[in-house]
Amino acid sequence: MDWRDDGIVLSTRKLGESSVRLSVLTRDYGRHAGMVRGAMSKSMRGTLEPGNEIRVGWSARLAEHLGQFRCELTGAHAADLLLQPGPLMAMSSACAMLDATLPEREAHPDLYHGTVALMAALKLDQWLPAYIRWEVGLLEELGYGLDLQRCAATDLASDLAYVSPKSGRAVSEAAGQAYRDRLLPLPAFLALGRASGPRADADMLEQLRDGLKLTGFFIHRDIFEAKGIKPVAARDRLVSHVWRLSGDDEK
Repeated sequence: MDWRDDGIVLSTRKLGESSVRLSVLTRDYGRHAGMVRGAMSKSMRGTLEPGNEIRVGWSARLAEHLGQFRCELTGAHAADLLLQPGPLMAMSSACAMLDATLPEREAHPDLYHGTVALMAALKLDQWLPAYIRWEVGLLEELGYGLDLQRCAATDLASDLAYVSPKSGRAVSEAAGQAYRDRLLPLPAFLALGRASGPRADADMLEQLRDGLKLTGFFIHRDIFEAKGIKPVAARDRLVSHVWRLSGDDEK
């Protein structure tokens, strides 16, 4: 049996002298693995970098076999970000998160298209807000969506400032004031009706860190801990990078 599809390279693992086991997120077949022969050649090494978009053909005698991939590069995102450490870390984090958390061979077309959009957004100034929104989308796709549209206490869509760690629902400034020490900050750029990204002012970096704390809390509790998945080192490196930034650094 065989099929062809568009995909995003997630990871590779060496098999023998010249082959690798490739993990790729495809549009129609989900996270899928297969062997790539001749992957260690000079021409193929640049193709199979995590984050690159490829056209893949998969074939195997039986559906349950590992099978083999034939790959053609369609988007060299890894090379485009080579000199941009922050966006490159975000791309590596997204690929590693998908590889660690998605079930194999289960289609997630919305997540695939969202990841393609993220790869393009990482080349823009607002790359980190785009990455944080992508993590919100990953949580939703895995069944742990956050409700950031209306206040859990008042059902109003205005003045949203916190998120309940218990329910994952937004809470307004007024309703959450008495419990603020037990709630997670909701960055303005994630709240309904606010600006599309943090303003270039003193609270910008704080908002971005709050965004990573927010998604990180639910990722660690509901995915890593609940499913016994080891925390993703690439995400930890991204978080450490953001905590080292100053207010004047690129976001």
